[in-house]
Amino acid sequence: MSLFLSADQIISFERDGVLVVEDVLPPDMLNAVKAEYTNLLDEMYDAWHAEGRVPPPGDMDFFQKLLVAYDAGCEWFQPMDITLPGSKIEADTPFHIGPEVFNMLTCPQLLDMVEDLIGPEITSNPIQHVRLKPPSRTLRTTETTAHIMATDWHQDRAVAHEDGDHTKMVTVWLAITDATLDNGCLQVIPGKPQMYPHCPKRQTSIADGFIDESKAQPLPVKAGGAVIFHPLTPHAALDNTTDGFRWSFDIRYNVTGQPTGRAHFPDFVARSRENPNSELRDWRAYKQMWLDARTNLVPKPHIPIHRWTSDSPACA
Repeated sequence: MSLFLSADQIISFERDGVLVVEDVLPPDMLNAVKAEYTNLLDEMYDAWHAEGRVPPPGDMDFFQKLLVAYDAGCEWFQPMDITLPGSKIEADTPFHIGPEVFNMLTCPQLLDMVEDLIGPEITSNPIQHVRLKPPSRTLRTTETTAHIMATDWHQDRAVAHEDGDHTKMVTVWLAITDATLDNGCLQVIPGKPQMYPHCPKRQTSIADGFIDESKAQPLPVKAGGAVIFHPLTPHAALDNTTDGFRWSFDIRYNVTGQPTGRAHFPDFVARSRENPNSELRDWRAYKQMWLDARTNLVPKPHIPIHRWTSDSPACA
């Protein structure tokens, strides 16, 4: 018996490799996540102001501070992201794991939905990001940070290591603000095709000529809702042509015991019907896992998070 999704929704996901579900995160959880990030940005903004890099905060709201800081060249994306970066990791490379982010990752309704699709032994996969997408007109012409701009067509299985190629996994894209056609919602090509070759373009992207973009379907979703997709479903995100931000998280879950596709980053058991004591319930422990991973990775050779190189025949 399903816990959250209807039988028709499960059939639809199995057929199309994608599903839009409204009202996954409760409003109080959405508000708590927003408050946590507001406090995080306030601290960073006050430090930048003390350094003379930004004007006084005055009565600016969260998104206004983000824009002012971006214009001033202040880096806020990585300190707000919920993972370490794919670039070289330093001893002080910032990231954010807080109690409300952890509560979101372990939200019972969200895990019910995931359980309906991959079963009751659920690991929170470390391939996860916050996405705070400013109006595209405000972005620098040299901007390359994928998580704040339109994204190229790709498959999530392809942006993980090869050891995760047979792992049962789903991506859950959570809308913190409404995602619309105008502000850069996701678009997908429904289905679960084979893995396509990818190339390191502006981002890691499906090689030219492998997909028919005319089949793309945009997927607007309201705040608190989710887009769930299979790791082989091609997807991309549109430009944000509005004057406001589009805010989302993309997170992944896989069957416990199967490779995550990013073994050098920490995962945790989010739900286990077989062994509930194995579930991680302390956000501080999760943050410490990331701190330990950072410490362990700093002295080692850099581990690329993607497998594709520009000398691949498909990229010629």
